[in-house]
Amino acid sequence: MTLPPHLVVFTGSGISAESGIKTFRASDGLWENHPVEDVATPEAWRRNPQGVLDFYNMRREQIRKAKPNAAHKALAALEQDGFRVSIITQNIDDLHERAGSRHVLHLHGEILKARSTVDARLRYPLVKGGIELGDVCDKGSQLRPDVVWFGEAVPLFEEACELASQADFFLVVGTSLTVMPAASLLSYIELDTHCALVDPDADAITPPGVLAVNTTAGEGVPALVNQWLKQGSLILP
Repeated sequence: MTLPPHLVVFTGSGISAESGIKTFRASDGLWENHPVEDVATPEAWRRNPQGVLDFYNMRREQIRKAKPNAAHKALAALEQDGFRVSIITQNIDDLHERAGSRHVLHLHGEILKARSTVDARLRYPLVKGGIELGDVCDKGSQLRPDVVWFGEAVPLFEEACELASQADFFLVVGTSLTVMPAASLLSYIELDTHCALVDPDADAITPPGVLAVNTTAGEGVPALVNQWLKQGSLILP
């Protein structure tokens, strides 16, 4: 049996921002008014674990209150209609999953999980509440947010590269393609693979050979998905 074409979607903070989730703003070096060095680095964790936990507990509650937007829902609808859809996301929220997407790879981790500080394989879902000092893993070590901090390796990057290489259409949504190593994913797609970037600044940031869709995720993604659903195939508009 011939498999349907494979859409691989790479999403960044722009898609979650439309659900009201505040993002890291590289222009001023602040993340929700916190210097990134104070809340999202291994050094910050060693220096002030309570402050880091408080910050992520705050973000976790913000994300729980957020809801999937039209872009999240459109990608899920495409999968539910029989298309092969794999999502690689830089986002640590669960909005893709709540919209109904089943194949989501979180490059930078998941805020609704905790993990051991001595064994990264030990992960625990946070159905409610957050992480406090004294909360420990099965090996007795303090729990930390299951996110990749600045300066840490991205353990799922090779898996993401493999997914990108399998794409028949590679769709980039809501990212400036400047955060490494994720920004290099485009170099792993096949030369004849169609590729588009949906972002309000797409005209300025789209690499050569990539279709620029200069609009928000909430407008651009549903428009592409509706076209694909009508035609029954993944083609450029």
